Amino acid sequence: MEPFPSDEFALPPSPTGWRGWTFDLHLAFAFLTRVPLPSLTARADGALAAGALTRAMRVFPVVGATIGVMGALIYGGAIGLALSPTLAAMAAIAAMVMLTGGMHEDGLADSADGLGGRDRQRKLDIMRDSRTGTYGVLALIFSVGLRAGALAAMADPRRVLVALVVAGAMSRAAMPLAMSLNQPARTDGLGASAGSGKPGPTARIAVAGAGVLALAMVGTAGITVVVAMGVVTALLSGIARRQIGGYTGDVLGAVGQVVEIAVLLVLAR
Repeated sequence: MEPFPSDEFALPPSPTGWRGWTFDLHLAFAFLTRVPLPSLTARADGALAAGALTRAMRVFPVVGATIGVMGALIYGGAIGLALSPTLAAMAAIAAMVMLTGGMHEDGLADSADGLGGRDRQRKLDIMRDSRTGTYGVLALIFSVGLRAGALAAMADPRRVLVALVVAGAMSRAAMPLAMSLNQPARTDGLGASAGSGKPGPTARIAVAGAGVLALAMVGTAGITVVVAMGVVTALLSGIARRQIGGYTGDVLGAVGQVVEIAVLLVLAR
């Protein structure tokens, strides 16, 4: 692609102050969901300033919590139509997958396939391949099954609402945390572009916000939730570092998925 000829189309700097928070929230919703939103830039290729996505991750928990609310509304509606908790749970998960475009599920499947490769480059090649293998299919089956089982075990729509909001927030906060614990495994791709910034401060804001939300909504169980999120994120980050030398966009998606599962299982007890 030819470079843009004038400063009129240069990469705009991310705004600061309250406008910066609004900008980040817009970018986070545009990135994590399929909600049709207006473009944030006048550039034809939609490019943003370096580090814009990394900074926007500080509000990822807000998007995750909103997705959880949408899933809980579907669950409550299904229960109101006299569906069983299991069917209502499946409907809620399907709705959230449609809202996000299945991007986290895709990351989980690609990571499950790729981490079974013979060497680092082969693992990365498999993760970039759009085809889904046996490990990826099994990972998706377990992901949907465990989440649906946890929601069905709660049964009460009010418990499901709380659980999906907390799990949505914690799973999205885990992504910048995983970035802060690792380095990009590639020099290109989504993981590398998202990492063009300082994930440390972003991770602290995201984790603190999600943690406060968890404590406010589930009380002392929120401590267990935060610990579970931290343990799962550190464990998966360590595996990715040993296997492929860091994180990719798929790894971040997998981290979010596994943390969501872990939080729902904790809250289903």
